Amino acid sequence: MTGICKDWVVVVSGAGRGIGRSHALEFARQGAKVVVNDLGAEVDGTGSSIGPADEVVNEIRSMGGEAVLNGDDVSDWDGAGRLIQTALDSFGRLDVLVNNAGILRDRMLVNMTIDEWDAVIKVHLRGTFAPTRHAVDHWRAQSKAGHAVDARVINTSSPSGIYGNVGQTNYGAAKAGIASFTVIAAKELGRYGVTVNAISPAAGTRMTDNLNPNRPETKREDGWDPRSPDNISPLVVWLGSPLSGDITGRVFNVVGGRVSVAEGWAKGPEVTKDGQWDPVELGELIPDMVAKAQPNSEMNGEPPRGEASV
Repeated sequence: MTGICKDWVVVVSGAGRGIGRSHALEFARQGAKVVVNDLGAEVDGTGSSIGPADEVVNEIRSMGGEAVLNGDDVSDWDGAGRLIQTALDSFGRLDVLVNNAGILRDRMLVNMTIDEWDAVIKVHLRGTFAPTRHAVDHWRAQSKAGHAVDARVINTSSPSGIYGNVGQTNYGAAKAGIASFTVIAAKELGRYGVTVNAISPAAGTRMTDNLNPNRPETKREDGWDPRSPDNISPLVVWLGSPLSGDITGRVFNVVGGRVSVAEGWAKGPEVTKDGQWDPVELGELIPDMVAKAQPNSEMNGEPPRGEASV
């Protein structure tokens, strides 16, 4: 198969359903050899089944592409290592890692249990770190051995993480951590020929459908659905291609046909003093300073309606 990723080897975690499935299929359409990873768990992380991932592998093969199955838990250190080794054993190389696996255990903070917190943090944050660390071990060794490395890591953040969403302190904290992980890892890994970027996607999947079960139908008469997971994957595939080598350390919003760069935290209005502040002094200045600051964004990344940028 031909395409912008021809003969590149790509690992996609959480690729059995939803956005990950779309990633795996689009990478295959663009000529990549794909390791389809999925534990096959329910939305809350319980249970397991290789069925969904196996279906994706068979679909890729029916298209004339190359794909293999991996059912390891990416939040398990040894399992993440086996995932990366699957790519090396099956195809002899690794070019791209897409960290997509995730679960939900939504709860208002006042009702959240420690287990609900730990489970979400583990799958998202550790499930991003562990595969990345194993992949980077391989790429770093290649670089130190004198081989040219041109590799990609694409992580999955969320509007909940970078903008905030009620009922998702665990999920949002994990996704915010992934955004920061992306920026820092990009600074560290450039010397080895590895770029690191992230997406903040919005799409209709089994993880989001229960957030608004009464959402109206969005599919248009021409057949295009702005909420389809398929809309997310073109950006991810481009970021995971040889064409994106100059882009690193960025987080991209993507929903429907809209792609934008998330500009992240930035220093706003400031007060200064040549010495230590007294709390009372600050109390006289901070309210005005905050009033002049850009308001926190809504879930769409834009200022609240009726509040223009300063």
